[in-house]
Amino acid sequence: MTTEINTYVRYQFNEFGMGLKRTEVELPKPTGTEVLVRVNYCGVCHSDVHIYEGYYGLGQGKKLSLEERGIKLPVTLGHEIVGTIEAAGDQAGEMLPGKQMLVYPWIGCGECSVCKRGEENLCTKPAALGVFKPGGYSQYVLVPHPRYLMDLGNLNPSHASLLACSGLTTFSAIKKMGDVHDDEAVVVIGCGGLGLLAIRTLSLLGVKNIIGLDLSEQKRELALKVGATSVFDSSQENVVEAVLQAGNANCAAVLDFVGGDATVQMGLNLARKGGKLIIVGLHGGELSYPIPYIITKAISIIGSYTGSLGDLKELIEFANKHDLINLPIQIRPLDEADDALNQLTNGQVEGRLVLENS
Repeated sequence: MTTEINTYVRYQFNEFGMGLKRTEVELPKPTGTEVLVRVNYCGVCHSDVHIYEGYYGLGQGKKLSLEERGIKLPVTLGHEIVGTIEAAGDQAGEMLPGKQMLVYPWIGCGECSVCKRGEENLCTKPAALGVFKPGGYSQYVLVPHPRYLMDLGNLNPSHASLLACSGLTTFSAIKKMGDVHDDEAVVVIGCGGLGLLAIRTLSLLGVKNIIGLDLSEQKRELALKVGATSVFDSSQENVVEAVLQAGNANCAAVLDFVGGDATVQMGLNLARKGGKLIIVGLHGGELSYPIPYIITKAISIIGSYTGSLGDLKELIEFANKHDLINLPIQIRPLDEADDALNQLTNGQVEGRLVLENS
């Protein structure tokens, strides 16, 4: 005799920066197009750290409050979710209970012109899972429509969870570069989880000269293992000159996965005439740069924020054809979510962390 489950556990914070609390809540019954998914794996992403802290740094002591941006307490983090279909509403179509799927979390309103263009990640009325709606630091998650569920193909499910943000964010940023010729270099600033995925993706795409920058010797070594052709300590004296030499002064694109004052300035100095600086990281700060240089060098400064549903479909197909995720991945139990988040906050993660709901 089976017992019907009426409640489930999620790990949420009730105040910004005050720890994740184990909370038992009522299990929702999906209606309409909704699909209830039992979480199997959920990545611990650096975006989670910013959301948990409750702000982005704007430089000179100024902060952008995420609560003022519409994030309401309590928050259940987690937007890199792989799970199995548990139940579905009567308008969700034919859903196969027990089928394992990757969840696209960057959900918009579905009605504005941006959403109708297929760019829900840029919607000004977002309903993203793990940000504005309860996410995957949880036993279950409610997905509003089956179109947000992606077939994994032959991917390792614990690795595939990273595609929903880390992989998608890097893939979307790389697509913004355009074509890279064999005599051109691409610079990756920050060789953490996203930077390593970017280097791996660039290598698989056939980019010949990939230059990695990081403060950590360990991360620089990892960057070489996943495909960087050269690496540099970003704090070393004359690092810009050294990178320009390694790139033959022909850096077509700089991908900044830190997004701080110093790294953005460095990126602008590294990009060649007509080059692109694509900023992904949210470390924070402000930009001060002479406007005539932007014009006379014809530099493009591009902000890149996650990616579209179409991008994720393309990425899953790409990942199924290649051994994309070959960086270190540490899997921890869901009930250690608070400790895992602190580990990432304190910079103690080599590669990526994934929570498992077993």
